[in-house]
Amino acid sequence: MTERKSTKPTRRNLIGGIGLAAAAATGGIAPTQAQAARKTFVLVHGAWHGGWCWRRVADMLEAQGHKVFVPTLAGLGEKSHLLDAKTNLTTHITDIVNLIKWEDLNGIVLVGHSYAGYIVSGVAEQLHDKIASIVFLDAFVPENGDSLAAGASKPVKDALAAAKAKNEITLKPVPAAVFRVNEKDRAWVDAKCTPQPIATMEEGVKITGAREKIAKKAYIRAKGYPSVPFDAAQNKLKTNASWKIFEMLAGHDAMVDQPKELTEILIQVA
Repeated sequence: MTERKSTKPTRRNLIGGIGLAAAAATGGIAPTQAQAARKTFVLVHGAWHGGWCWRRVADMLEAQGHKVFVPTLAGLGEKSHLLDAKTNLTTHITDIVNLIKWEDLNGIVLVGHSYAGYIVSGVAEQLHDKIASIVFLDAFVPENGDSLAAGASKPVKDALAAAKAKNEITLKPVPAAVFRVNEKDRAWVDAKCTPQPIATMEEGVKITGAREKIAKKAYIRAKGYPSVPFDAAQNKLKTNASWKIFEMLAGHDAMVDQPKELTEILIQVA
């Protein structure tokens, strides 16, 4: 049954997550039981960001014994020097598909933030059998043929039109303040964000239903960030019993604003 969850950990969650690792360390349970509780997370960032934005959440997950990958997509972050006009949605989907293949990952928890809803949906089309749980964090949940350019808010559409009129191949980052990032971290986030390749926003994603075959599916809405598209995604999915719905009070970059609360949710849905 679709349900709205609190970000506060319950006693059961603590016993099932942190408790298992602690009990194993003190001899309370067999090592094999502790190992069974460990998960592999692949955390995919959204537009303009990079793997850096997941550092706080990754550290918390790893401290509890989980394996975590925080890839940076082609042309962004520390890979911004590789950006070119051909960097598109297929490029970014392939980034994650190849990570999963080359690292021989199975039973993963695949998390996509914002624009990465398109990416994880595309990854599911190719590797749904390797995904145990798929999570959309304040993200687009596209249907076949959808693109970010078509589904974005009016300010982003206007910015895209202006950039294309100048024959530019990238879109400048949206200020952290617009995404309602907490004031303390805004300067850091603005310093780390890099231009987004426009081709990644214009290419439509191919969806055939593979995403729905994944056993565990969750949508996390960061209610501190007003968004018509994300509210619509949440409202649509809450009528589908195969999805779990969560709400946070964070801004759009929930992994920056409330890493502890987000980590608790990710462990719960893993």
